[in-house]
Amino acid sequence: MSDDISYTTEEIAKLLKISKLTVYDLIKKGELASYRVGKQMRVDPIDLEAYKQRSKGIPMNEQPIKLESLTPTPTQPQATNVGLRPLVITGQDLVLDILAKYMETHMDGIRPLRAYVGSLDSLISMYRGESDIVSTHLLDGDTGEYNLPYIRRILVGNSYIVVNLLSRNAGLYVKQGNPLSLKTWADLATKGLRLSNREKGSGARVLLDEQLRLHGIKPDQLLGYNQVESNHLGVASKVASGEADVGVGIEKAASIVGNIDFIPLIKENYDLVMLKTANNHIWIEPLLHILRSDEFRKELQSIAGYDLSRTGEILLET
Repeated sequence: MSDDISYTTEEIAKLLKISKLTVYDLIKKGELASYRVGKQMRVDPIDLEAYKQRSKGIPMNEQPIKLESLTPTPTQPQATNVGLRPLVITGQDLVLDILAKYMETHMDGIRPLRAYVGSLDSLISMYRGESDIVSTHLLDGDTGEYNLPYIRRILVGNSYIVVNLLSRNAGLYVKQGNPLSLKTWADLATKGLRLSNREKGSGARVLLDEQLRLHGIKPDQLLGYNQVESNHLGVASKVASGEADVGVGIEKAASIVGNIDFIPLIKENYDLVMLKTANNHIWIEPLLHILRSDEFRKELQSIAGYDLSRTGEILLET
């Protein structure tokens, strides 16, 4: 096998038939050696084979530990990686990539890993111990409250801290000029409406399902309800191309895609959740310092569509 071959975390997940979060968990625990190329984590074939052999109980004479480098050296001793703790950050917003960059620059001894997972699945992954910093924007239709009802239900028995990252407008993507005059959630009952939907577990999917429930609209009334996209841009693009009449998402995606109109219907909180454990206390305070810093806020201010008035505010601490 060529020395030039390496695998992404997505490829490792497919090869082992496990989730990407499980791959990150193996990396966090030091069971699967990895290194970074740009923003992407890579795993060499020899390290994948070493993990597989260990899983079968077969020892290998050489199990190299690699430095965080573009040109890893197979003979590096394990001691070179001591103190470098991987932290898995879940969520899909660009702001999380910016946050990861700041963490890597300003926090010693940590290695941010980005997992592009929806809000509900992110909280479940935290309950399972697979993620460290979870982003979430989940509406509870009965209370009108964002995130906290879900966090309380899912993270039962854990101590945690919930911090606001930002707020943003969510609503409907519609064709330019809004030819169907869609203005409210109730208008989703319009006969023959073609929907571009998000995957189960995403904040946009939960928002849609809660609004359908509250307005007595059955999902099967919407054509395309079961046809899903993996992100806001995908949904907005379906509307822009004319393949769908409506989609649910955030304002920023509409401005990026263009050729569509955005109907703002709700302001959602996009929050971060962290477990309060003895091992996490060492990095939670530095992270809060980054969130509250002028430097971080100024960079986010250059991105349209975000309300940063509560960024870094602790919403709940148990």
